Amino acid sequence: MPHSFRLPPLPDLPIVAALPALREALATQPRVVLEAPPGAGKTTVVPLELLAAEWRAPNQKILVLEPRQLAARAAAARLAQLLGEPVGRTVGYRVRLDSQVSVDTRVEVITEGILTRMLQDDPALEDVACVVFDEFHERSLNADLGLALALDAQAVLRPELRILLMSATLEAQRLGQWLPAPVVSSAGFLFPIETHYLDPRRAAALPPKPSERLAELVPGQVRAALAAHEGDVLVFLPGVADLQRIEKKLGDSLLPTTDLHLLHGELPLEAQQAALRPAAAGRRKVILATSIAETSLTIEGVRVVIDGGFARVPRFVPRTGFTTLETVPVAQAAADQRRGRAGRLAPGTCYRLWTEAEHYQLPAHRPPEIQTADLSGLVLELALWGTHDPSSLRWLDVPPVAAVAQARELLVRLGAMTNGRREPILAQNDKAALYSLPFTQITQPTPHGRQLAKLGLPPRLGHLVVRGTDLGHGPAAAALAALLAERDLLRWATPHDPRPLPPDLRLRLEALASSRPPLVGLALHHATLQRVREVARHLQGRSGSKHSASPTQGLTSSPVGLLTALAYPDRLAQREAPDRLRLITGQRVSLKTEDVDPQARFFAVAYLAGTSAAPRATLAAPLDLEELEAGFAEQIITTEEVRYDATAQRVVGRRVRRLGALVLAESVIGQPDAMLVAQALLSYLQESGLSKLNWTASARQLQQRLTFLHQLLGGAEWPAFDDEALLTDLATWLGPHLAGLKSLDQVQRLDLTEPLLARLPGGWAQRQELDRLAPAALEVPSGSQVSLDYSDPTAPVLAVKLQELFGLTETPTVAAGRVPLLLHLLSPGGRPAQVTRDLRSFWEKGYFEVRKDLKGKYPKHPWPDKPMDHIPTKLTKKRLGAA
Repeated sequence: MPHSFRLPPLPDLPIVAALPALREALATQPRVVLEAPPGAGKTTVVPLELLAAEWRAPNQKILVLEPRQLAARAAAARLAQLLGEPVGRTVGYRVRLDSQVSVDTRVEVITEGILTRMLQDDPALEDVACVVFDEFHERSLNADLGLALALDAQAVLRPELRILLMSATLEAQRLGQWLPAPVVSSAGFLFPIETHYLDPRRAAALPPKPSERLAELVPGQVRAALAAHEGDVLVFLPGVADLQRIEKKLGDSLLPTTDLHLLHGELPLEAQQAALRPAAAGRRKVILATSIAETSLTIEGVRVVIDGGFARVPRFVPRTGFTTLETVPVAQAAADQRRGRAGRLAPGTCYRLWTEAEHYQLPAHRPPEIQTADLSGLVLELALWGTHDPSSLRWLDVPPVAAVAQARELLVRLGAMTNGRREPILAQNDKAALYSLPFTQITQPTPHGRQLAKLGLPPRLGHLVVRGTDLGHGPAAAALAALLAERDLLRWATPHDPRPLPPDLRLRLEALASSRPPLVGLALHHATLQRVREVARHLQGRSGSKHSASPTQGLTSSPVGLLTALAYPDRLAQREAPDRLRLITGQRVSLKTEDVDPQARFFAVAYLAGTSAAPRATLAAPLDLEELEAGFAEQIITTEEVRYDATAQRVVGRRVRRLGALVLAESVIGQPDAMLVAQALLSYLQESGLSKLNWTASARQLQQRLTFLHQLLGGAEWPAFDDEALLTDLATWLGPHLAGLKSLDQVQRLDLTEPLLARLPGGWAQRQELDRLAPAALEVPSGSQVSLDYSDPTAPVLAVKLQELFGLTETPTVAAGRVPLLLHLLSPGGRPAQVTRDLRSFWEKGYFEVRKDLKGKYPKHPWPDKPMDHIPTKLTKKRLGAA
């Protein structure tokens, strides 16, 4: 249906030349990619162009997604200005905790997470004509999720819904091939930008730590840039702490006509707008900004960019479940975005605070957030969408399997999803493949999970608000969730104090309630304080919590530890040492408990820093045993634990109440269960090794005989009997013989012969076969029974005095004649005289050499000329004659 909207005069921007191609593509295609470099004007012009499209019904909206609140407000203001209207009429915006829209609004500029809520509430988006993903190259988690859901809705419910991806990088071609979709390219326009790199000699003398490096470089570079160039200066720094540090260092060194502004996402709206407004006549600005200023914003008057070269990015480790912020070198694509800020309105200059050689070692792009983030919110949204397997949707990068599994486990723990049941995945309903396909865990969102998603918080914090409200602590739960969602409202009163802030969460609630620093030496971030209160009031309203006379009433008397544990049940902890906690998962984290509560046994840890190998708790609160018992009763188990105490040299037992790896209570068991005692002895032996057993000579020889047959014959009939195999199978062959034993001393009196023989699968018949194939001893011609040595399974040994073999011409064998024995022919004194496997050859040759050497030493023993014809004997000549 045609409509009456007419485009206003458009600014002279490069994107205007690409509008006919864009108009034609969207008229015939449901998905289009627009590639437009920074400064082309896509955010300013394209939404208005879409508003005039013939395929948009008069009552339908254009949704424009921006990655940040600041960009959303700025874009809406600029579009409304072009229409000559106030924000909230034809063009409006919606961001968290703030919106300006009306019944007349037809272009809504929203932050990316809001699209997911709109799709969950109305999967068909009936009142939307087109969804525009601006700055899609940033690849935020919310943008990837929103696009996956929008593509699914388009495929199933709204084939006429348009989806437009706007990207400022060459990734556009990849997007076009993947969707698939036509790619419309726009020329960009930047004024010439002179780029300077850091001198290598200067770089070599700098400290390696980013914060120290920037603190040394940036203030001087700002002053030099102001002296050498006209216009305003935009400085990119990784985090808020760096902005504040540089702000302090610049101090009063700037001219009175220069205004210093900070620009980051946690500032009040007024402060953000002040940084974006043009400087007054005769004045200049220096803006210290985080990466928030990389894209989507044009800051009028900027002619110089100083890029510190670092960014703060979250890193989620699925193995531990921890998310930490890391300061990393900026990617080349982001560095180019930053540089472009200097040439939007006039020729400019960019100072990169790294060397040119280092620039070419930077990664081309930063990895998309979906590969590095906590995916619990995404997995919950997918469950609400009805998607059990993330790979069934369309992703530019499929969510990592390990992170999805970790997220699903957390959501089940929070009660946001069911445990699920195991069902087969069938390809194209192929019933014949039912039993050959892998199984997957099917989980469903619970009513509690649906409630969490509506709060617009990460699932952990949503759970804190909902369950805290159910327990009667609604205001405190909302306040604590707001504190954890925002940056820390505490700081040291002394600038540049290097100490970490006190980790006690109760101090934050105290400051929130009183508006005063809770300890001497601390100060407040008043803007953050106001933001936290605003978020807390909003959460109270969304969760249905009754508003108290004061939103901060009762905060200091609330069970902070228990409320924190609701959000972080996997970070419950027990004091293990004055500076160390053991988490419920068994992992150790450092925390000086005296900084929180020196008497507390249990803690709830909210935030962790450091590395995954050496994490430290940076925010925590104590909780008592009664709170643990009440809040986590269904997870507490009581077990009887029996172990061998090597110090006491006996088996001891105790009854233990546990919450994961936390020991809540324990008591001694007088008479432990006999099976548990046997298991404790087995466990000790498995840790200590087989050397603790009673290895008599006959037991060790039996093991060696069995090992000989395993190596010779192998197979299941003759299993391995080496130490490693026996230790692995200890419970099977030794376990039954430990019944009734209570101490290691009793175990060490146990004859191992029968347990070892019982391990043979063939029973009595195989024992007889063992004696036939690998006899323990051999009768030699003298009549003696001589023990065989199987310690080398490749060469069993018969060690015997050579006089006892007189008359024997062939070498004795084992294994039914297959293996000749290695003969150690001994002198009458028992020392080896010759080693051979060929007895006949020895009698014919070697014997006479041995006789020559030993006859004089042992004259009383027989040394015949014909040993193969002589009577075998173990006696001397005299006794042999007497016999």
